[in-house]
Amino acid sequence: MSSKSSEPVSIRLLDREYTIGCEPGERDSLMAAAKLLDNKMREIRGNNRMAALDRVAVLAALNLAHELQQLRDEGDGRDREIVRTLDDLHRKLDGLFDGAPR
Repeated sequence: MSSKSSEPVSIRLLDREYTIGCEPGERDSLMAAAKLLDNKMREIRGNNRMAALDRVAVLAALNLAHELQQLRDEGDGRDREIVRTLDDLHRKLDGLFDGAPR
């Protein structure tokens, strides 16, 4: 088993710098996630520079978690529809083969 070592990566959220440990191959993804979170936090904070950072962070996390859950629900719905369609196709194919001369 190979052992990955994390490397420190600096990110900025609402003009505050944080150092996060990150696997070498995940740096770009972490930076993209940090940018997404920073944008969401700025959107929530708006012009209210006095908004408590912890409140802004929690609301941003809740918004992003809600968006993720919606995407998961949509994916589950698509998965169910694909299964139904495949079941219908299997039944049709079975009907074709059952009626085919041998």
